Amino acid sequence: MSNTASTRPGFLVRLREGGPRAILMQLALVAAVVGALVYLVVNARAALQAQGMTSGFGFLTQATSFSMGEGYFNFTPSDSYLRAFAAAIGNTIVISAVSILTASALGALIGVAALARNPILRGVAQSYVYLFRNTPQLLQIIFWYSFFALLPPVRDAWSLGFGIFASNRGLTLPAPENGSVLTLMLIVLVAAFGVSTLVMRKLRERVDLAMSPRSLGLLRAAMVLGPVLIVWLAAGAPRGWSVPELGRFNYTGGATLAPEFMALYFGLSFYIAAFIAEIVRGGVQSVDAGQIEAARTVGLSEGQIMVRVVAPQALRIIIPPLAAQYISLLKNSSLGVAVGYPELFSVANTSLTYSGRTIEVLVLMAGTYLLISLCVGLGAAFINRLTQYPSR
Repeated sequence: MSNTASTRPGFLVRLREGGPRAILMQLALVAAVVGALVYLVVNARAALQAQGMTSGFGFLTQATSFSMGEGYFNFTPSDSYLRAFAAAIGNTIVISAVSILTASALGALIGVAALARNPILRGVAQSYVYLFRNTPQLLQIIFWYSFFALLPPVRDAWSLGFGIFASNRGLTLPAPENGSVLTLMLIVLVAAFGVSTLVMRKLRERVDLAMSPRSLGLLRAAMVLGPVLIVWLAAGAPRGWSVPELGRFNYTGGATLAPEFMALYFGLSFYIAAFIAEIVRGGVQSVDAGQIEAARTVGLSEGQIMVRVVAPQALRIIIPPLAAQYISLLKNSSLGVAVGYPELFSVANTSLTYSGRTIEVLVLMAGTYLLISLCVGLGAAFINRLTQYPSR
């Protein structure tokens, strides 16, 4: 008896194999999903109109009539909802970017310290992980906000040296007089670093390349710093710094990081750093101990072993879960609503109340978080490909 019927591929297998029938089935599936979404949208609009409520995204051009706390990007009550959303997205990206950098550096240090032979250093690192990983992140954010609220007033501010002062108004520190040029230089620096990494990988794959490691290092430095220098020169080579000075009621000059920003920054950075530390520790421990012993045998120092032997192999294991933590940090920036920082969720929540456009605001907010998270995931996937061993 033939077993032809029992060995026929299933529906999902046939759908993946391609061919006219598979294409028609995929088109039918897409049409069904689009039809269901259109049906839901039409019925939702009809229900809103029946209740006398308007719908659509036309409200984005209207004035907000409200203001929020101080952030890197700000808006006024006379600005449109679109301007408010743009400022909120910018604030979300800024707080997420600086928190990711801090959490990565701090997490790497703690993860390596957790493997130290010194029991005191190892105990401190493990205690940090236990403390910050096992307490609610919202509680940590509120703790830091309360900490800054209890600092002395401006006239009795703590002097931290180098022109940096801490008070209940936040952290005041020196800043470039032309902050927009510095922001542009940082963006160019990140882009140039990514391009140079890709170019260096391609060059190292060439077996006929007659360039010494030192020459490759100089070439990469030129590729990274060259564009930044060009931007700086094109902007007139600004070198002025604004130093804070105590005025009658507040500091003049410099830049002040508000307590809301600092609370969210510390809360995001220290919390995620605990998880990154565990990821780094696991990645380092995954490297074969025999390779480390072999590196010691040929005379490499502990620092050289970490940079040349352990780190390249550990990165292949660290980067995927690291990307998940970065996306988690980005989404957790919405906790800024608890301390009044004008990030995306906070501004969207207030916009929803004032405009009455619940569905539209929620769609904008969800779509924005999704888009930024996808960008972070794509960046992590790109870096992950660069750290893999080239195929032979």
